[in-house]
Amino acid sequence: MQISSRFTIAVHVLICIETFKNDYKVTSDFLASSVNVNPVVIRRLLQQLKKAGIITVRRGSGGADIEKPLNTITLLDVYNAVECVGGGELFHFHENPNQQCPVGKNIHTILDERLDEIQKAMEKEMQSVSIKDMMDDAKKLISV
Repeated sequence: MQISSRFTIAVHVLICIETFKNDYKVTSDFLASSVNVNPVVIRRLLQQLKKAGIITVRRGSGGADIEKPLNTITLLDVYNAVECVGGGELFHFHENPNQQCPVGKNIHTILDERLDEIQKAMEKEMQSVSIKDMMDDAKKLISV
């Protein structure tokens, strides 16, 4: 199990938007050069972040801005905006465990509650970290 790179790319994008907002037009091409991915990947992420109300994107002249105060955007908000987790469940369960097997017929009972608790713990931790926290760390490391 692995969370896709969309989440970390989205955080990278938000830090770039905030870092460069006063000095550059922060377009998908600009962001793609920092992330080192195809601009199409960035455009898809920007649309997901826009849909979640985290950013605004200007058409025509281009550019993206963060819509909300940084201290109100959490890592969980970003994760929920860009990760395609089916039914809100982090762990994808294999579809058809063998009901004739004593392990297969009981695997949901064995795992479901524990996996739910693990997901809740991760979400609680992500909820406690804001994009402002990330920017504070970035400012210590980045000299623009």
